[in-house]
Amino acid sequence: MLTRAQSNLSMEVEELAYRVIDCLVTVHRALGPGYKEIIYQRAVRLELDSNGIKYECEKSILVPYKTWKIPGHKIDLIVAGLIIVELKAVPRLKDIHRRQLLSYLKATQVPLGLLVNFNAPVLKGNIRRVIL
Repeated sequence: MLTRAQSNLSMEVEELAYRVIDCLVTVHRALGPGYKEIIYQRAVRLELDSNGIKYECEKSILVPYKTWKIPGHKIDLIVAGLIIVELKAVPRLKDIHRRQLLSYLKATQVPLGLLVNFNAPVLKGNIRRVIL
């Protein structure tokens, strides 16, 4: 049983995050670093499907600005409407990647984001949780 992380997130979100991270690790163990981001995205989608986890891919969202909604953002994965997964295949994660994910969380009001860099020898330490 998953123990709840120190956050204000519901147990449902925490348990789903655990399942999603397990899928991410499975993909990384099978493929390793070196592929383009789209390959990892497709593999993660296959893994989520095989685990019965619902998601939306490349979802376009509207960014609220005053009384308007501005189109232009596309999110890699939104899992069960509760977690945004932002996939990267870069030499190292930068603060701009975290800020990008945070902007997605603000625009959608989704409570948790996972920022994942597959371009690393091991995935541990290359998954960042970002909480709205």
